[in-house]
Amino acid sequence: MTEESFFQKVYWVARKIPPGRVTSYGAIARYLGAGQSARMVGWAMNKAFTQNEFIPAHRVVNRNGLLTGKIHFPGENKMEELLLQEGIKVKDNQILHFEKYFWDPNKELLD
Repeated sequence: MTEESFFQKVYWVARKIPPGRVTSYGAIARYLGAGQSARMVGWAMNKAFTQNEFIPAHRVVNRNGLLTGKIHFPGENKMEELLLQEGIKVKDNQILHFEKYFWDPNKELLD
């Protein structure tokens, strides 16, 4: 699988995340059968802004609910603002009650 096709699969999953929910890089990687590729999912999220179709990259965080990708958003707090607009509270760059908002594509998406 090429990097480009992997990224397109990542974007497909990311577009399925409902507003008000979040998932992790690792959860997307596991869903795609590439459990050791969480970093590559992160790289895809970094390039999400180059896509013609909106990719809700703000809904993808690390396994502990940390906003590790926030540096790739325009403005220092844009990722947090987008999450707050969807009802997700963040404190010190971490989603509060992460498990409450966690969306697992392996449970939510049936092929």
